[in-house]
Amino acid sequence: MTGIGPLEPGEGTWAREPAAPRPPPRPRRRRRRTLLILATACAALAAGGALWATRPRPAPAPELPFPAQTVTVTFVGGRSVAPRLLAFDVRLAVETGPPVTVTRVSQPYRGLRAESAPRAPFRTEPGASRTITVTMRVTECGSVPKNAGLPFLEVTLRNTRAIQTQSFILGPRYARYLSGALVEACARTSPSSPKPPRHLNS
Repeated sequence: MTGIGPLEPGEGTWAREPAAPRPPPRPRRRRRRTLLILATACAALAAGGALWATRPRPAPAPELPFPAQTVTVTFVGGRSVAPRLLAFDVRLAVETGPPVTVTRVSQPYRGLRAESAPRAPFRTEPGASRTITVTMRVTECGSVPKNAGLPFLEVTLRNTRAIQTQSFILGPRYARYLSGALVEACARTSPSSPKPPRHLNS
C-alpha cells in the first residue's frame, strides 16, 4: 500500500488516558473541621477559667478593729483638791488590736475645763491598762449641772485604723461624785448672802 497518510500506532503503543483529577474537598467538611477546632478551643478556655476561678486562695487578713471597740474606761474614785478644783481617777484598758493613743480628754459641760495626767497624747499597748487622773476646774458655776444624771467623759482615740471620739458613761458612782463635788465647789466660793439692813428707830 502506497501513499502518505497518518501513522497508526503499532501494537502495544497506545497512550494511556490521563487519570481523572481528584475532586476538591467539599466545603462542608472544612466548615465542620473549623467548627470542631473552635469548639475544642472554647472548651479548653472554659476549663482553664473554671480552674482559675476555683483555685485555692490565701485567707484575707482579719480587719483591724476600731479603737472604741477595744478600749474600756472605768471610774476609780474622786476627791476635792481645792476650791473650784476637783480630781478623779479612771482606768483605761486596751483589750485587743493594735496600740491605742489617747489624743484628747474632755467633758461636755461648758462651765468646766478638764485636763488629764498624763497629758495627751499618750499610748497604751494591747493587753495593758493605765490610770488617768482627770482634773476639772469650775470656771462658771451657773453653767455646771446641779444634779448630773448620766455624766460622761469624752475621749479621742486613735489606732492604725481610725480616729474616734467616744463618750464613756462612767456609771452611778461617778454621777454621785461629780454632783456632790460640783455643789461643794460652787458653795465654797459663792459670796455670802448680804445681811438685811438694820432699821433705825425714828
